[in-house]
Order: sequence, then structure tokens, then C-alpha cells
Amino acid sequence: MVKVGIKLMKTQELFGGDIRGVLEVAKLCDRKGVDEIHVCDHVAMSAEGHASRPGFPYPADYDGWYEPMGLLHAVAAVTERITLSSHILVAPMRPAILLAKQIATLDVLSNGRVDIGFGAGWQKQEFDAESIPFEGRFGAMCEQVEACRELWSKSPASYKGKTVEFKDFYSLPLPPQRDKMRISFGVPGTPRNFERIARLGVGYCPSFHSPGDLAENVWAARAAYAAAGRDPRSLKVTGELTMNPERETDGTVNWDKALAEAPKLIAADIDVLITHIVPHCRTQADIEPFVDRVLAFRKG
Repeated sequence: MVKVGIKLMKTQELFGGDIRGVLEVAKLCDRKGVDEIHVCDHVAMSAEGHASRPGFPYPADYDGWYEPMGLLHAVAAVTERITLSSHILVAPMRPAILLAKQIATLDVLSNGRVDIGFGAGWQKQEFDAESIPFEGRFGAMCEQVEACRELWSKSPASYKGKTVEFKDFYSLPLPPQRDKMRISFGVPGTPRNFERIARLGVGYCPSFHSPGDLAENVWAARAAYAAAGRDPRSLKVTGELTMNPERETDGTVNWDKALAEAPKLIAADIDVLITHIVPHCRTQADIEPFVDRVLAFRKG
């Protein structure tokens, strides 16, 4: 049975821009039985970088880029059972030791409900502004996974890589999940990336693939898992519905049309189906019925 996730990006727009509305939606999702809550990330957006990304779904001056770890900590405080995730967190923008501490704290606060998604980022200007190397960021992200797992599983911990190194470090408290903490990679579907996913034993959370391409990539990712001696069914794959559904002439979204792609994504062998509240919902009153519609896919 496929799990269902709700992405919170832009949800505050249904509450007059009040971020507290996002927490109300998170509580609703928790109560209704949604499996996962997702947030996404950009530390900053440059005008140049935005212009280089035709079709990017948010304007350069979009004011809803809340820091994802901070937002997830707030969500953790008002929910009880829902999994806390990111789709995705631009991991290399954060030092590995700080990242490990942020995620461990979230895991402690939520009593072991973290399942985080890492991405390497696409906006070079964002990296340049913080003097973080853009080239080599995929390798740096892999080292972040290894370093975090060391810090989460033992104390003191030691690690030596090309981009991060520490010896006999105490990073406490340890997270409840420790070495069971799940991480996924939101990366392009290339053989090199599938090798990274399989080697590190992380999940796969691509964005906005067409169902055909997604099915091919899921197969390739599971094959890489098997080639690395891992159970291919243990690979968690997250599929995302498009956030730009067609609108009717009156501006509403026909949910039958908007969700028609969901069975195709499920047939592509995903484990989690995620979708956005906005733009599918125009008012607060639309939210609960929409969540119910999406939850129906768990029966398939």
C-alpha cells in the first residue's frame, strides 16, 4: 500500500500569509492519518540564479522560503504521529556537524519521526554567497550522510573525508533512531547517482518526473540496490505530483483531472505519493476534502 505525504509549501497563502496556518494544516494531516509532512528549501534566491532556471515554480521574491529545519521543529511540537520529512533540504549548504545536530534534535523532539530528504542544490550563486564549493557538492553530500550517521550512532564519534573531518567528537543527545534514521536523495536519475544511493543505502525522492521516466529510474535505482547486495524492496521511493494542475475557466482545480497522474506514479512502483495543498485548494474549506481525496490512494 502506498503511503501519502502532504507538502506544506505555499499553504500559508490560504491563511493570509500567517505561518501559523501551516501548523494548523499539519495538525489536520496528523489527525486524518496522512503518513508524511514535507517541506522544501532554499537558503536564499539570487535574481541571476532564478533567471537561469526557466519554469521555476516560484518567483524570485517569493516570501515563503521558511528555514525547513526550523519549520519541522514547529510541526513536531504540534503533531504526534506523522513522519517529518523534507523534499528536499539543500544539505551541502549546511556544515555536516551542524546538520547532524539539527536532525538529531528534531528526532528527539518528535520521538523518532524523522525521515529526511537531501538534495545537492542547483543554484551556484547560493553556494557562492556562503563561500561553499559548488563543484563537488554531490560528493560532499555523500560525506554528510556518512558523518551524520557516525555522530548519530556513537559517542565519541570520528570521521575523515575530503570535506569534513573530526575525531572523538561528542554530539549529544543521540537521536532515538540512531543508525535507523532514514535519508533519501533528491538527485537526477543518473547511473552515478544510483550508485551513490545504493552505496549509502538511502532512499530516492525525485521531483516532477513524467511517469514513464520515473518508472525507468525507479527500476534502475532498485537494480543498483540489488547490485550493491541490498534488498531492492528496502529502497524507499517518493513520487511527487505536479504542482501546476490545469485550472477550470472559473479558476478552480478539477481534482479528478489533477490527481489522474497519481495511479500512474503508483504503477511506477513508488512507496510514497506526495502532493501540495496549494494550488489544489483555493480556500481553507478545501483543505480537508482534498486531504481525504489524496488519502484514498492508500487503498490502491
